[in-house]
Amino acid sequence: MSWEQGIDINNISTIISASRVFFGVGAIKKMDFIAEQLKQKGIGSVIAVTGAAAYAKTGAWAHVTSAFEKHGINCVLYNKVSANPKTHQADEAAKLARESGAGAVLAIGGGSPIDVGKSVAVLMRQPGVSCRELFEKKLPITDAAPVIVINLTHGTGSEVNRFAVLSIPEKEYKMAIASEHIYPMYSINDPALMVSLPPGMTRYVSIDALTHVVESTSSTLGNPLSVSLGKEVVRLVAKYLPQAVENPQDLTARYFLTYAAMIAGIGFDNGMLHFSHALDHPMVAIKPDLPHGLILSVLMPRVLEEVYPVRSQVLAEVLHPVIPGLTGDPTEAKQAAAGMRAWLKTLDVTERMGDLGFTEADVPRLTDLVFETPGLQGLLDCAPVENGRAVVEKLYLESF
Repeated sequence: MSWEQGIDINNISTIISASRVFFGVGAIKKMDFIAEQLKQKGIGSVIAVTGAAAYAKTGAWAHVTSAFEKHGINCVLYNKVSANPKTHQADEAAKLARESGAGAVLAIGGGSPIDVGKSVAVLMRQPGVSCRELFEKKLPITDAAPVIVINLTHGTGSEVNRFAVLSIPEKEYKMAIASEHIYPMYSINDPALMVSLPPGMTRYVSIDALTHVVESTSSTLGNPLSVSLGKEVVRLVAKYLPQAVENPQDLTARYFLTYAAMIAGIGFDNGMLHFSHALDHPMVAIKPDLPHGLILSVLMPRVLEEVYPVRSQVLAEVLHPVIPGLTGDPTEAKQAAAGMRAWLKTLDVTERMGDLGFTEADVPRLTDLVFETPGLQGLLDCAPVENGRAVVEKLYLESF
């Protein structure tokens, strides 16, 4: 018997962090309340930022249009967001938002549309500034239009945090911005919208959430909140991810994976990330079709080995549900890495760097990008161990 057996997954909870999240099966119905609140704030036009298909296929769009029509809100649609989105997409959407007089942004999708939506919200309040300038020059963010999120994956935690990540393809830069002004005003986490996630993506998004925990609990900014949340994330992912893979329609499994991803997002909003995400960014920038969670599955075991000796006790406790044999001895680093790979293998996730199309000859360029890409040094500085070029090269090479 565990506490989650007593949870009514159809009860829609309101969870307040920096964002207000409507969470539970059927939470999409809260679009009516959100539209009412926007109207009361004097917002009569919204831009919806999303990808090509999922916003409609999941049924989310029907609820959006119904709510906006009921409350007399105009909604213009930008549905050209790609996986691993680009700065020019945010520029296009921001231009459309200004032309339509939009006063708020509705992002529908996983991390990619949410990241573009947050970026658009900033650009709406900074006319004349390009998205590339915003990200590359790290321009100060003093304001942003309200952001509403309908989250369609259980991985990124972007519906509850202050980060957005976009790429400049020709420079092979994948960069982040962070600001308290881009916390979503409202987010909807409805597990029923996630049952159509393909098995591979179901695995990868939850691996993303688990990687958030490995990093946020071992970073130099790790704290009791990131550790407490992290322990629960790992327990829930270990229990419910196999169930969701086996039965994609299992709403209980989707519910707790969505919860895990959400609290992992709050955890790293407080504890930050380090090596895995810093090394992921150049890989995605070079090969944008690779799923973020798949890349993390390749990098994270070796990163775990690197940081384990100085964070052994906390990592042994946090990771117990997926690597039960750890005792917290600093000499267990290789055992920890092997245990993580063994757990990933139970999910049929066994890829290494070479399987993703990289060769050892790519490592110098990847390493250069880690240190050239604006903002990635901030992630490296959160690592609890030496973070220079030699370490980064070694992490890449030993992930083959």
